Amino acid sequence: MKIRKLTAKDAKIYRKLRMEALKQFPNAFLMTLEEEEKRIRPIKYVSEQLKDPNCYTIGAFLNEQLIGVVTLQKEKTLKIKHKGNVLSMIVAPKCQGMGIGKMLLQSIIKIAKENKLEQLYLSVVSDNFIAKKLYASVGFHPYGLERNALKWNNKYWDEEHMVLFLSSKQVTHT
Repeated sequence: MKIRKLTAKDAKIYRKLRMEALKQFPNAFLMTLEEEEKRIRPIKYVSEQLKDPNCYTIGAFLNEQLIGVVTLQKEKTLKIKHKGNVLSMIVAPKCQGMGIGKMLLQSIIKIAKENKLEQLYLSVVSDNFIAKKLYASVGFHPYGLERNALKWNNKYWDEEHMVLFLSSKQVTHT
């Protein structure tokens, strides 16, 4: 297996994997499948996202096939530039349970450290116990629960917010 940063040339295969994930796990993403299907020029949109210098989207490849992705989005504002967000974690259903998600997260954590980030944040639907266990296995800890964070087809989902502190610096709070 190979893990590498995705480029604009990977837009088509990234979108294909994302669309499959939206079909199988609709409550795990902010966007719905219908919203993604209505997107005008979707490959160009994804291509532009993959060019964003504040985002690192990495992919796991098995026999040249994209089987997993995760994105690190660095904050831009001066007072929160020490933070990043882990977004759009996807592992193809047929490849789940093979350790791919953990490898992707470990790679994105390494990239975050190389970029001198001190804290990583993510949100996960609170009943997604497999994902929460994965995030905890690499050091993320819950710090809050947002009730009714997502609503779709008159159903609500809570989101658990998690953080990973990358810096061991002692801080003084005022």
